[in-house]
Amino acid sequence: MSDHTPNIVTMRIKSFFSLFKLALSGQEQDYTQGSIRRAVFLLAVPMILEMCMESVFAVVDIYFVGHLGKNEAVSTVVLTESVLTIVYSLAIGLSMAATAMVARRIGEKNPEAASKAGMQSLIIAFILTVIISTTGLIFAPEILKAMGASAETIHIGTNYTRIIYGGSVVIMLLFLINGIFRGAGDASMAMRSLWIANFCNIILCPVLIYGLGPIPAFGITGAAIATTIGRGIGVLYQLYHLFSGKRSIKVRKQDFKPDWPIIKSISNIAWTGTAQFLIASASWMVLARIMAEFGDTAVAGYGVAIRLIMFFLLPAWGMSNAAATLVGQNLGAQQPQRAEQSVWRTAKYNTIFMIFVTLIFLLFAQPIVAFMNKDVTVESYAVMALRIVSLGYIFYGVGMVVTNAFNGAGDTRTPTLINIFGFWMFQVPLAFLLAMVFKLGPKGVFIAIVLAETGITIAGIILFKKGKWKKVKI
Repeated sequence: MSDHTPNIVTMRIKSFFSLFKLALSGQEQDYTQGSIRRAVFLLAVPMILEMCMESVFAVVDIYFVGHLGKNEAVSTVVLTESVLTIVYSLAIGLSMAATAMVARRIGEKNPEAASKAGMQSLIIAFILTVIISTTGLIFAPEILKAMGASAETIHIGTNYTRIIYGGSVVIMLLFLINGIFRGAGDASMAMRSLWIANFCNIILCPVLIYGLGPIPAFGITGAAIATTIGRGIGVLYQLYHLFSGKRSIKVRKQDFKPDWPIIKSISNIAWTGTAQFLIASASWMVLARIMAEFGDTAVAGYGVAIRLIMFFLLPAWGMSNAAATLVGQNLGAQQPQRAEQSVWRTAKYNTIFMIFVTLIFLLFAQPIVAFMNKDVTVESYAVMALRIVSLGYIFYGVGMVVTNAFNGAGDTRTPTLINIFGFWMFQVPLAFLLAMVFKLGPKGVFIAIVLAETGITIAGIILFKKGKWKKVKI
């Protein structure tokens, strides 16, 4: 070994940590020039950490509620979250549109237009959340009943559902404003807001669920209060920096005046983006409904597994968000070839990560689930789900990147059509057939998930290679 080898290794380690520190710093960067690998790294690090925090939201409630020792409480969280995916779909669709619009304008070196696009998306968000919150507050018991909840689950969980839906404005804004920051390439700000929101949620959850000193125990209702307050604090942090004038997005008073051509353009991207995720998430609602046929224990096991799956998938989704920003900004800078190269480079990194996650679930599913839930029967369903679903993780990783590349280009229509066929014409019928007709039970549902997600990824790659997304104008 050469005497210079230790020095080279030391230099590379220093270079890595220097770049890591830069990624977290939030310094303004031009992602349309220079090394693609460097651009992916600078965007992906804070986006992965952001999604890690979003994934923590998905497991904190189920962890603390799971330790109440009531399957009905866990079932409430699972069924409420299944329907709440409608809100998530709207929030993600709108944030997707904001990211695409803001990224394209930033790539065109027009930050004023980027700021205006961001504010117009906020106007749309406020209108939507008024409708959602009102519906959830009034019809919480009916929502749980429609999802197949038992009478005891409805009794215990109605207040939880009401609070979560009533506070849906903070869910919408948390996703949307982070989408604006990501489009501007300010991924570190999006990351920090999720960290703050989660830190508050982790502290408040056990306090409000179990009680502490003069603070009474609210049980499962406390989980809803904690989550809503935590997200609300994260939104306040976002708003402060959005209006501070110190970031790349600098909001002006005139940006709040409705600009109908921009609102129409955002809506055109957002509604297909929302449909894209609504189609996917609604299919998961149907899967939860099929699982309800096998009792509260099966639903609870399914819920624990899905939370854990999302915990590990969301960091991969964070990396794919880097591809969306790079595609949007490079298309704005008239560099479609660089945009495509960014996608394949990101897909490579995501695949490596998903191989690692697959090994974790195949080897350690049981202790991971046991940490989350103490019920042995719930554990058996969750372990089965993790081990089967993880078999398709490598495909999921590539599929996420390709899907977000379409979205970053403003082509939300293509992934939407893929989802219609993949989820509703394949996954849902297959899950029903395997579970109910061929008597495989919950195992049939999990097998259907793997097969459908793999097919969706293959279709996405084929259409991405055709290159029509490069010509989308927004």
